Amino acid sequence: MTTTTSDISRKKSAELFEKAKAYFPGGVNSPVRAFKSVYGTPLFIERGDQAHLWDADGNEFIDYCCSWGPLILGHNNAKIREAVQEQLGKGLSFGAPTELENHLAELILNNNKKIEKIRFVSSGTEAVMSAIRLARGYTKRDKIVKFEGCYHGHSDSLLVKAGSGLVTFGETSSAGVPKAFADETIVIALNDKEALEKVFADFKDQIAAVIIEGVPANNGLLIQDKDYIHFLRDITKENGSLLIFDEVITGFRLGFEGASKYYDIQPDILTYGKIIGGGMPVGAYGASKEIMGCISPDGAVYQAGTLSGNPVAMAAGIAALSILAAPGFYEKLEATTQKFVEEIRAYIQEKKYVVNIITIGSIFWFAFSENDKIQRADEIDPASMDKYKVMHRELLNRGIYFGPSGYEVGFISAAHTEDDLNQTLVAIKAALDVVFQ
Repeated sequence: MTTTTSDISRKKSAELFEKAKAYFPGGVNSPVRAFKSVYGTPLFIERGDQAHLWDADGNEFIDYCCSWGPLILGHNNAKIREAVQEQLGKGLSFGAPTELENHLAELILNNNKKIEKIRFVSSGTEAVMSAIRLARGYTKRDKIVKFEGCYHGHSDSLLVKAGSGLVTFGETSSAGVPKAFADETIVIALNDKEALEKVFADFKDQIAAVIIEGVPANNGLLIQDKDYIHFLRDITKENGSLLIFDEVITGFRLGFEGASKYYDIQPDILTYGKIIGGGMPVGAYGASKEIMGCISPDGAVYQAGTLSGNPVAMAAGIAALSILAAPGFYEKLEATTQKFVEEIRAYIQEKKYVVNIITIGSIFWFAFSENDKIQRADEIDPASMDKYKVMHRELLNRGIYFGPSGYEVGFISAAHTEDDLNQTLVAIKAALDVVFQ
């Protein structure tokens, strides 16, 4: 393959990866890190600062993965670092309440009208798993509806894919998930009102909840029309089911009230990820006082965790969200992103390249397709990922770090400077020239 730049050195990363294979399945602790969807061995990251990363070989990159989204303030933010260091001197974990939990909850609830009570957990997966259990406990029903192309973590109830046909029970997408678990999950296509109407007709009074990513962003960026999201709200209310918004990516990324505010909608339960902990391992789920009253110790739905409300994560979250709550923060970040995206679009149009860049808030995604509006997983051409593989390597060679999969989205942080963005634009244009040469 012809490239216009020399490949960066990955010698030290390659050595570390070989050692890692003796310790971890596939040499990694999360599958996408293995770089199987792109060229080369994984990069082992040594440190990050502001919008930049450095790997074990000393290569420097401008980072648009941002730890898969939560680092909206960039790496090593001074206020977050200082808050963490202060708490480290007091203790790492107590397994008991701290005042920090109250402070972070107050900061969230005072700026988010979509929830009245919240429960902190340790990850987005745990938040969604708990939300599903809560929905089942509240409604006294068992079945869940999810959408093909939406990812909600690796809990058994949701690690399923669609079967054949308009409406099907889910099929396990991982070994180790019992068929009986998958049979309680119904998987349908996004943006298909008829399919959801059929679900409620076929399984009347059995559906506990419909769950959707606030904006599906784990399998491309599948932005749904507002009328479809409002249709979800209406049909779930009519049938006594709950609507769960998984805002692990969009919550506090599109704004304090996330996609719920964007769509002007009130979901029944919302889930959040590690952005609320400044990137630390933390998650949360929230709802009305009535629904959250079902959670133990107030109610019969059990959920617990020794590290829930961990004081280090709470301290980091307070520092991070205090910055995000400042007037104009999100408007400025979105304006920066739109300017960046528009320059790429102009270049694509000038060159007549078959690629679109789809964006919402400070999130963007390259779709190597003629379609400028992609709303379903089956509208993504798997063959287009070959072009992303080339683009990814070209960008790495030019000092730009994107996620190692063409299905993953990119993020702009408040730490990206004008120089960072300008350097990235030059690199993207050159990379696209190679892709389409």
